Amino acid sequence: MKIIIAGNGKVGAALTSQLSAEGDELTLIDSNLKVLESSEERFDIMVVEGNCASMSVLQQAGVREADLLIAMAGADEVNLLCCMTAHAMNARIHTIARVCNPEYTDQIYTLRDMFGLSMTVNPERQAAIEIERLLKYPGFLKRDTFTKGRVEIVELRIDGKSKLCNVALNEMYNIVKCKILVCAVLRNGKAVAPGGNFVLREGDRIFVTAFTNTLTILLKNLGIITHKTKRVIMCGGGRVSYYLAKQLENSSIGVQIIEKDPNRCTQLAAQLPSACIIQGDATNQLLLESEGISSCDALVSTTGLDELNMIISLYGASCKVPQVITKLGHIENTDILGNLSLDSVVSPKELCCNTIVQYVRAMKNQTGAALTVHTIADGQAEAMEFFVDGKVKHCGEHLKNLKLKKGVLVVCISKGATMEIPNGESFFQVGDIVYIVTGKGKNIYQLNDIFES
Repeated sequence: MKIIIAGNGKVGAALTSQLSAEGDELTLIDSNLKVLESSEERFDIMVVEGNCASMSVLQQAGVREADLLIAMAGADEVNLLCCMTAHAMNARIHTIARVCNPEYTDQIYTLRDMFGLSMTVNPERQAAIEIERLLKYPGFLKRDTFTKGRVEIVELRIDGKSKLCNVALNEMYNIVKCKILVCAVLRNGKAVAPGGNFVLREGDRIFVTAFTNTLTILLKNLGIITHKTKRVIMCGGGRVSYYLAKQLENSSIGVQIIEKDPNRCTQLAAQLPSACIIQGDATNQLLLESEGISSCDALVSTTGLDELNMIISLYGASCKVPQVITKLGHIENTDILGNLSLDSVVSPKELCCNTIVQYVRAMKNQTGAALTVHTIADGQAEAMEFFVDGKVKHCGEHLKNLKLKKGVLVVCISKGATMEIPNGESFFQVGDIVYIVTGKGKNIYQLNDIFES
């Protein structure tokens, strides 16, 4: 498929890496020649220097023959003009634009046809939604949702005091007393597809498939004591904090936002009348102590610098804050992150890429495409949700008799209102929804791709 990526920032670069690995024919547009040359050397792609909203530049990039344009420039207005121009030059092209400014939310939806938009993405808003979900279940490091919230893959860290430490997976039910499936384990930075005899060790991060209504039972039986979040401190007053505070407005959670820029503080105070806005440096220990960091229920670090976010989060952990969430823009070096023992890490870039890659895969295979795609285990595995239609092979056959590709695991089957954590006797039929976890790079585009033959 011919894809044009306009803008080679954090999200654009991540998309270039992922889509080129999947075999798509990519053309990258950016005004920075050095950035383009670097990407051209690293990936097998075409590059065009210039303004992505210019007709001549889009013409040079082959917009008339392209199937999809992904506008990821730094300015919303440029992305919108880029998509509108591309659609005028090629009426059949699909377009995706990154639009981050909250002021544009309503009018973009109203004017989407005028701009020729197939889809818009907002990494900061996606990150805020993810953080809000984590605040509702403080015991988990990460949560990925399927089937409109009925099934989840949650991440837990095994420490020395965990009831699961030194326990084999086939003995877990005696402890958790609810149906779950460990679909992946991160040990020493490497993802493992564990078998029943796999023994969990201190420092492991496990990814568990469970029904949403059993999550509370899981935490309770693991002895993970959680309490309702009543007060959260956000360090950094950027868009993620704004969107998160907006989402928490109608909850009983008190919000404090620490922001260094006095002008931004004034703006936030006008936009968020129910939040407490503090003007100051979030890395100042005395300021954090005076604002009661030791007594808050959650600390969310969302400044524009990853290094500051990590420092703030580590200090919050040292102050025994029950839940610490860190926003990171660059998470390529997962070994460093693992050694820092950060709790929940949220990446706007990763969330946005997952959404776009899911759309691209659906375009390649209009029928049978994944309903949902999540990247887990520090990007080393994917969790996907598929609808079983009449073209899917092996319907009605027991899983124990199926030959699946190496590294593919069926983790859940939804049969209407009934959800099932599968075993060897389980099977799927037309109308069911099947959830799988697979190693990254397996190129699973439809459910039939999981079978050996």
